[in-house]
Amino acid sequence: MNISKTAKAAAAVIAALIALPATAQKNVAYQDSHVRISLVTDGMARMEYSPDGRFEDGQSLMAINRDYPAVDYTTRDRGKTVEITTRCMVIKYTKSQGPLGNGNLLITSPKRKGVKPFAWRPGQKDTLNLKGTYRTLDGYDGNMRGDQPMPIEDGLLSRSGWTFIDDSQNYLFDHSDWQWVSHRREEGKAQDWYFMAYGHDYRKALRDFTVVSGKMALPPRYAFGYWWSRYWCYTDNELRQLVDNFDTYSIPLDVLVVDMDWHYTEKGKGAWTGYTWNRRLFPDPKGFLQWAGSKQLNVTINLHPADGIKPYEEQYPAMARWMGMNPDEKKDIDWAASDKRFMEGWYNTVLRPMERDGVSFWWLDWQQGLNDKEFPRLGNTWWINYTTFTDMERHRQERPMLYHRWGGLGNHRYQIGFSGDAVISWKSLDFQPYFNATASNVLYGYWSHDIGGHMNANRIDPELYIRWLQFGALSPILRTHSTKSSALDKEPWAFDHQHFSIIRNTILERYRMAPYIYTMARRAYDEGLSLCRPLYYEWPENEEAYQERNSYMFGDQILVSPITQPMADGVSRHKVWLPGGNDWYEVATGTLLKGGQRVERNFHLDEYPMYVKAGAVIPMYDKVKNLKSNDEPIVVTVYPGGNGEFSMYEDNGNDKAYATAFARTRMTQEVEGNKLTVKIGRREGSYEGMPEARKYSVKIVARAVPELVVVNGKPAAFDYDGNTLTATIAIADSDPNIEKTVEVTYAPDAIDVADGLMGQMRRIGQNNYRLKRQKAGIVFGEGLGTMESTGRAISYYPDRMKELVAAFRANYQRLPQLLDANGVTEKQREIYLRATY
Repeated sequence: MNISKTAKAAAAVIAALIALPATAQKNVAYQDSHVRISLVTDGMARMEYSPDGRFEDGQSLMAINRDYPAVDYTTRDRGKTVEITTRCMVIKYTKSQGPLGNGNLLITSPKRKGVKPFAWRPGQKDTLNLKGTYRTLDGYDGNMRGDQPMPIEDGLLSRSGWTFIDDSQNYLFDHSDWQWVSHRREEGKAQDWYFMAYGHDYRKALRDFTVVSGKMALPPRYAFGYWWSRYWCYTDNELRQLVDNFDTYSIPLDVLVVDMDWHYTEKGKGAWTGYTWNRRLFPDPKGFLQWAGSKQLNVTINLHPADGIKPYEEQYPAMARWMGMNPDEKKDIDWAASDKRFMEGWYNTVLRPMERDGVSFWWLDWQQGLNDKEFPRLGNTWWINYTTFTDMERHRQERPMLYHRWGGLGNHRYQIGFSGDAVISWKSLDFQPYFNATASNVLYGYWSHDIGGHMNANRIDPELYIRWLQFGALSPILRTHSTKSSALDKEPWAFDHQHFSIIRNTILERYRMAPYIYTMARRAYDEGLSLCRPLYYEWPENEEAYQERNSYMFGDQILVSPITQPMADGVSRHKVWLPGGNDWYEVATGTLLKGGQRVERNFHLDEYPMYVKAGAVIPMYDKVKNLKSNDEPIVVTVYPGGNGEFSMYEDNGNDKAYATAFARTRMTQEVEGNKLTVKIGRREGSYEGMPEARKYSVKIVARAVPELVVVNGKPAAFDYDGNTLTATIAIADSDPNIEKTVEVTYAPDAIDVADGLMGQMRRIGQNNYRLKRQKAGIVFGEGLGTMESTGRAISYYPDRMKELVAAFRANYQRLPQLLDANGVTEKQREIYLRATY
């Protein structure tokens, strides 16, 4: 018998064939008295065994969706065997009365061109799993804690092309308004399995998993700004001064993290767990939180909840009455995560009043017993993440967010991740890019690390800290932190001028990229593609994509290859694999490099290996103070090397309606001959608080001075910056509902400046400055002197660009001779040349 139907029709057909009532489970491809096989997608199957024939249609903690989309498949019932075929797999089941096992179940790849072959039976071990993540970096130096390597969990992806997930022992949600943990009916006897078949289409696998397990929550926009955090006994006054300093130095800030000293910690008034504000430090907690709100800051405070509620806490009487206890008896209220009454009281009487005072979200720093006492397989971390996130979802108008460790599969629905207290070392920095990217294999896409490391150091190494911060700025969350030590000052102004300037510029660059980052975060919600993800998602057939453990894609358009080793002689020599299929623009130097090769490049401390796909269009901000507003001007930045497009996402920024209430604006660049056309499309969609007007400008990167610029059919002015080799065109029309077209014409013989010219000019200027610091009386000759000022000269005389660049390039070729002519020492000459090339 051959039945070929979509899943909607198939459920009725199979029910009729086996004379069983239709089930609530969608896409049932086969069912008998003990076994049910359903299709979540064409690449994901659910297979159940039930001793009593009653199958589970309720939600497990991992699998919350049973309403699957229609799937095309074929079911062949041959009497003793059943064969179910989809585009991605063939399930062969030999009918029996017993559990599923390697004697009655086989899943293979379909015989179709382009499909990676596989054959799987229950019990088969997968040795090619690409791993997922781990609960914490606490105490780890790189991936080692002492002599023990980190036991990173298996993830959802494998080079084998398949993944098996056993959900049999997972608990269920009940059917109450606030769903709570409950036992399975046949715990320990029934089987609840999932099998994913995807070949090397890793993106599809992640998307399929979200069908059954839910989407990655989209954090509020402010979460992508800078978080200031430090384990320090701050006072109200000190935090106000800290924020004033951020304002003084024009450094943006969005989140103020207050570690555990906000509450009393001494015996008799507090401890590791605490809920009563220390009024010696914060005389008026509500006043402090209101002040922070007036500065447009979001405040999160640290909680270690494991010790329950003690009688000395201000909230104790209300909580005791909630629990039906006599407050006068002053009995401890023990922590009980799976006790619904206790958790409702914890939120209602302890946390929510502080939320009303101005706490934006909670830093849930659970470090004690891993599992619940009543439900021994229920992880406290997982469950607290669920209850806190959903409590906020039920009781607040703002978008829910928390800040806690990884708890296991399904935790991707409750972001942000706090990775814990890593050792301050180059080893730790070297491990974190891999740790970040690989976490995307379980959809845990928002790890927040202690940037700069947390512990086991008695000083800040500026080079290590800056390299860590540069990585942090190209990570999901940018949060600096350290343990309680006066030697670990990470305030930007605590560094000397050179290092301060790099630190400040790194944070500013993070904010400039916010529209791009937020758009990519929306893609994570829509498709399960994390902001930071391994290269093998896009280049799965290239062995280099698996070998380059530390390189990752930062969204769709940017490849990052972090520097995680100290410099040698003032320069970082760094090898990078640039995938084929397109060229790559090296942002630090302004060089367009061919894809499909491994290159070795030099980077100064103020430079970082970030590569933009040739022809990319990336929306950016210019200067912003924080990410509260959604009407900031947009700089549409277009990169050299070809055509490209981007769909910019925007929403309210902090409401819960983002699933349907949002807008997009399509941006394109097209190159034809000596003409470049940039289009900014009409805004499509709507949301509450959507601005009626938005200013746009177009920034053209690494191209010569235009001959003519036309905006919406009319000639327009532009500014050309010779130092950065960029042209900026302001667009007068600010109506988002009208398409905008910018046409840029270049001279037929316009020079190519995407060959590293920008980096060469900057490095010459930096090296000349260093020479002057060493020999203040030096007077540069015509060659070195004009080289240093070439960029500025182009800004003043754009019509002379070709002539000025030609002179610079000629001098660059004879740089050693020019240095000799200026009387530098052999050592100075060596350092200068090493720092230039």
